[in-house]
Amino acid sequence: MAGQSIDITAADGGGFTGYLSVPPAGQGPGIVMLQEIFGVNADMRADADEFAEEGYVVLVPDLFWRLKPGLELGYDLKSFQEAFGYYERFDQRLGLDDIGAAIATLEARPECTGGMAAIGFCLGGLLTFMTAARYHIDAAVAFYGGGIDQHLDMVAQIHCPMVLHFGDKDDHISPSAVSRIREAFTNRPDVSVQVYPEAGHGFFNRGRKDFHRTSATIARSRSLELLRRAVGPRFDLSSLWDKHCECEFEKRDVDSTMATMVAEPYVNHVPTMTGGVGYADLHRFYKDHFLAKLPKDTRIVPVSRTVGADRLVDELLFCFTHDIEIDFLLPGVPPTGKYVEVPLVAVVAFRGGKICHEHIYWDQASVLVQIGLLDPKGLPVAGVETARKLVDASLPSNTLMTRWK
Repeated sequence: MAGQSIDITAADGGGFTGYLSVPPAGQGPGIVMLQEIFGVNADMRADADEFAEEGYVVLVPDLFWRLKPGLELGYDLKSFQEAFGYYERFDQRLGLDDIGAAIATLEARPECTGGMAAIGFCLGGLLTFMTAARYHIDAAVAFYGGGIDQHLDMVAQIHCPMVLHFGDKDDHISPSAVSRIREAFTNRPDVSVQVYPEAGHGFFNRGRKDFHRTSATIARSRSLELLRRAVGPRFDLSSLWDKHCECEFEKRDVDSTMATMVAEPYVNHVPTMTGGVGYADLHRFYKDHFLAKLPKDTRIVPVSRTVGADRLVDELLFCFTHDIEIDFLLPGVPPTGKYVEVPLVAVVAFRGGKICHEHIYWDQASVLVQIGLLDPKGLPVAGVETARKLVDASLPSNTLMTRWK
């Protein structure tokens, strides 16, 4: 997505710019996104674009404009030193005034409908906390906000729901500081303090060496859960997934399947590592190695479904006769004519109203047993029994445990 630079009028009469990114729908709830100390650089703009893709109108104001307008720094040692120089000279009081001006500018935009939230990182995380105390916003998300523990007298002024993310290995924010913050919000069930065991400072920023993918993914989901609940927008993920599956298994139409996905999606069938990353790769996979290689009697039996803010988990049975070489499931294995029923779990992530990626899991040992390529004798594996036990809890457990009797 391509955002644009817009003008913001400061409360004291000056002027500065902000990066504005608009969702595909052309309108949505507002998010004022508050920068790290490195300015409104490419990573900040990328974050804004991703949250815009989730359905938000995002404005990233240039908060260092009074020191150096248009600052964009990287993460090398020299850039860190320069960034800290600006941080030390930054006037938080004037910065909060500028955030207020940014909120007013965003609220006045015709694209901005619904509620207003704030998201901030590092310095921006602290400013998000302060913004929630000073301005009327509907939700706040603060990532590794250094210094929040020194401003806990502001807690009583915060009335919106909030989630605060911290890394357990953060060199700049101590565990005791996080504990004080958590304690200050003891009586606020609408405020969540989350700590990520393997994460350091800057763990959400893909451009930094501290980037920690799994922590960032979980933090993103938790943030979206709060935002969806507080300001929207809400998407019917269950119907979106049903439409995708219809295009795959009923229509077997590659283009309509891809149309349910983001511009650059990926799919990973975990046991066989088949799938694709990016539109061209995944289109080729669907066309030549998935839809064209589905057995004629392929049948999906739903077992359960769990729907979250940005992802869905489907538990089902995948049933088929092995009448064709199935590239994605049994690559290189000639048809055996055997009938197979295997439990399968699909973890589907969404970005806005489209599928972003899929992680698909199944028990490959059970498949191999059922087609006769794996002898279960003496091994802790089972064949079709795994499928039958899944749908019938009354069937005996522990049949593979020789000492159970």
